[in-house]
Amino acid sequence: MVNLTMLTDFYQLTMMNGYLKSDKKDEIMIFDMFYRKNPNDGGYTIVCGINEVIDYIENLKFEEEDIQYLKSLNTFDEEFLKYLRDFKFDGEIYAVEEGTIMFPNEPIIRVKAKAMQAQLVETTILCIINFQTLIATKASRICYSAMGDSVMEFGLRRAQAPDAGLYGAKAAVIGGCIGTSNVLAGQKFDIPVLGTHAHSWIQSFDTELDAFRAYAKAYPTKTVLLLDTYDTLNSGIRNAITVFNELREQGYEPLGVRIDSGDLEFLSKEIRKILDSAGFENVKITASNDLDENTITSLKNQGAQIDIWGVGTKMITSFDWAALGGVYKLCAVVRDGKMIPKIKISEDPNKINNPGYKNIYRIYDKNDNKAKADLIVLDEEVINENEPLTIFDPIHTWKKMTFENFYVKKLLSPLFIDGKCVREKRDIKDIKRYTDEEKESFWIQYRRNKNPQIYKVDLSKKLWNMKNDLLENRNIL
Repeated sequence: MVNLTMLTDFYQLTMMNGYLKSDKKDEIMIFDMFYRKNPNDGGYTIVCGINEVIDYIENLKFEEEDIQYLKSLNTFDEEFLKYLRDFKFDGEIYAVEEGTIMFPNEPIIRVKAKAMQAQLVETTILCIINFQTLIATKASRICYSAMGDSVMEFGLRRAQAPDAGLYGAKAAVIGGCIGTSNVLAGQKFDIPVLGTHAHSWIQSFDTELDAFRAYAKAYPTKTVLLLDTYDTLNSGIRNAITVFNELREQGYEPLGVRIDSGDLEFLSKEIRKILDSAGFENVKITASNDLDENTITSLKNQGAQIDIWGVGTKMITSFDWAALGGVYKLCAVVRDGKMIPKIKISEDPNKINNPGYKNIYRIYDKNDNKAKADLIVLDEEVINENEPLTIFDPIHTWKKMTFENFYVKKLLSPLFIDGKCVREKRDIKDIKRYTDEEKESFWIQYRRNKNPQIYKVDLSKKLWNMKNDLLENRNIL
């Protein structure tokens, strides 16, 4: 990964300089990265981008050309520029595993470092996690709508930039797609690359039949033909059947056909009838054309005979939900060895953060191994699995739930200690498997696209008391 040290907001640098001038550069600060709302008003979010956060932190270094550029801005003096020349992250970062299902207001990443270090990394961590997490979650929603059918990521040409196409493809596969059209993503992340031919292939030949024959000759064991260049039912599928019969005579079996326009429900049904009547019951029908989870659900409900879905624009751009909206908030500082909680107060209750040095316990039922609730706790708190555990709603405190036959998992674990990475990066196939397991650990009512049940995320009594004491006693004003 390239050095992204300068990929930051200018005010991070002005604050860093301010910390230096205020003799706060060595003060330990603790920040949480979290988000406030699930994309598309869904029930969950899939965290993606932890591998790239590792790359970013490991490559943090201001090069001399960076120093010279900052000097040219006539904002920073030599003391600050000298600090940047020697800059090194030597703090602590905890994070969830990539592919973990998370919920609003839960810390995804926790940074504990000297003020200037903790401040600098905010922008890039948000940039990485916000985008990849958004696309992984969108892909998961689309795959859910496909109800077990294969979904392919086809969005590179519509992505907002090359990096969005590359890391969006990675995120889409983690979210559930079987592969991508993006060759660079396939090479970089070792994920399957998929694709056949475009309408231009058909148009380049004198006839559609000539084009089909040429493609089948080039790829006799992988023949998938695009039917809608001219007339899907009157020429496309008819010519495909001719070529499929020729392939069979040569000892090969065709794999599929694809439709990219028109009434996908009607066309898929008619194509299925023609294929079956011609003896090609095993040929798969792939559909594309500005699909998303809503369109796929509609087509499934209409009984469309589509086996594989190629999804591009509306997945790689998260077309109807522009951003995750993740934030990075100060939640504590350490002075004279004492942890001092910090809170952001707002007239909008949704923007009041949870203070303190925290972790998250996920509570599972031993009977079915399903996740039942999450409990955000202060880091020193330990849950005894051998005693009943009662949790309460942090807003409607009279709502309580007690667990007896349960076990817990701590979600935040070390990523960097003393500036050194202590967790190996995982390959994408492993992360995808983990994500699939995560989904299976939640009942479907939390994962459905429409009107999902709200998963319980509560605060421990100690954390709840700390938060309310800070809200009641505003001696910071």
